[in-house]
Amino acid sequence: MSIDLTFPVAPFGLEPLRSFVLEEVEGATGLFALVGDGTTDAGVVAPRLYLLDAAVHLPEYAPELSDEQVDVIALVSAEEAMLLVVANPDEGGTTVNLLAPVVVNARTGVGAQFILEDQDLPLRAELARS
Repeated sequence: MSIDLTFPVAPFGLEPLRSFVLEEVEGATGLFALVGDGTTDAGVVAPRLYLLDAAVHLPEYAPELSDEQVDVIALVSAEEAMLLVVANPDEGGTTVNLLAPVVVNARTGVGAQFILEDQDLPLRAELARS
């Protein structure tokens, strides 16, 4: 599966890109690659972020979006939202950014990376191995 996505504001570190493809990573349930269409300000061509589906890997994770954030991606209901977190693998394991999730409106294909305000969530939470 791959889904074309548009971001009203470029995700952090991927400026100025706003067009992406969200691709399932074969053989890894709930793991996606977000691939940019173009070159970032830092000169990276077709940049790639790895994202985990929070519903699959972090079922207790339930951040609250502000009304303004909901409006940015035109969510009508919570069921339309696909909640993804940036995964950062390294030798010691994998961490996920719970403070700045990527939220996709599954109905429209519009996504955004939001910084969650007034929520005590880590930038680098250890991902438990299953």
